[in-house]
Amino acid sequence: MKDKATIILDIDNQKQEYNYDILDSTRGPKAVDLRTFYSDTGLFTYDVGFTATAACSSRVTYIDGKKGELRYRGYEIEKLVSKHSYLEVCFLLLNEKLPTKEQLMHFDIELRHRSFLHEGLKNIFGAFPDNAHPMATLSAGVTSLASFYFDHLDIKDDIEYKEMAYRLIAKIPTVAAFAYRHSIGTPLIEPDINLSFTENFLFMMRAYPHNNLKVTADGQEQINPIEIKALDTIFSLHADHEQNASTTVVRSVASTGAHPYVAVSSGINALWGRAHGGANESVIAQLNMIGSVENVEKYIKKAKDPNDEFRLMGFGHRVYKNFDPRARVLKKLQDELKQTLKLDSHLMEIANKIEAIALSDEYFIKRNLYPNIDFYTGIILTALRIPKQMFTAIFVIGRTVGWITQYIEFKKDNQSKIARPRQVYKGK
Repeated sequence: MKDKATIILDIDNQKQEYNYDILDSTRGPKAVDLRTFYSDTGLFTYDVGFTATAACSSRVTYIDGKKGELRYRGYEIEKLVSKHSYLEVCFLLLNEKLPTKEQLMHFDIELRHRSFLHEGLKNIFGAFPDNAHPMATLSAGVTSLASFYFDHLDIKDDIEYKEMAYRLIAKIPTVAAFAYRHSIGTPLIEPDINLSFTENFLFMMRAYPHNNLKVTADGQEQINPIEIKALDTIFSLHADHEQNASTTVVRSVASTGAHPYVAVSSGINALWGRAHGGANESVIAQLNMIGSVENVEKYIKKAKDPNDEFRLMGFGHRVYKNFDPRARVLKKLQDELKQTLKLDSHLMEIANKIEAIALSDEYFIKRNLYPNIDFYTGIILTALRIPKQMFTAIFVIGRTVGWITQYIEFKKDNQSKIARPRQVYKGK
């Protein structure tokens, strides 16, 4: 017998009792099933920002914000990224299990061969101005995929879904690299099937025609294995994050019956926001604005002043009320790579000073304002010579598999419905 939640409403001195099922969960809070609440009571529930509303059930990702815990398919994120590559993480999210060596090999080969873009699709880049932001071009490019691959997807056919998933995971890094190259007016570099997923992206970002990046005069163009490991880790940490804003957008667009490429493109646009995926770009901009270690104290005071509009970027999180577990991984990675990747010592000094104050200042501790993933990704991506305007595109590449997995899960859920929140009307 299911547990019940009893809700007693007292309106105009008249009490009415309602009983609702409590839905079990394997981890985290249970949920009160309020699907009939409006028809039962004539009232809406009011939850701005969906802070206490579960809009779906899922088997993909679990977060415990109080403990600072993140799991993909049950695997703790710290252990997962320390032992497995991004492609293994992708396979896990899509298949609910880690791949065998043979499965990983076939998955890798499949993605390498699918990384090339349709010749017609490449023509769209010329339609954008040279200074177009790569995120705008990336979004348009992904939407355009629907015009080249407008296949009807049978939700009962796993093969069709996997083909769609593999196509998106493989092609989005190419679209992203092309978008960047076009924005700076340099020739587009085709994928190299001899390179791994993450190395291939760096290759498309850095290479020039007839230059294989193996040897250069100053060594700046050569792709270091440590750079590949660092970026691969960032991709893995971004792979999924439960029902965040962009994932909710993807699920909402999926609920309309829209093509999966359109749904993912919608997620890209949502991720671009400064409060979401664009935050790491804002962190670097803010560090540059602060300018020097001597100015840190002044800006910390501004952040603590309730009458000042200044907000310290890279601290605090909507869900985590403890240290972001992804940030823990990246802090360790940043410390390991400080010398090898020659991280910007000037920005590092400013960031370290801010971090030290925030982790010891009662104001930040009391408000659970710990460094989040954005605080560290900006520094590391800068060390990888990733341009600031590409920071959010890196997020997109990593998150693509999460969006696709969530899309597929939604489409296969026989209880799913078109998204349609209600409102409290206060107009005339």
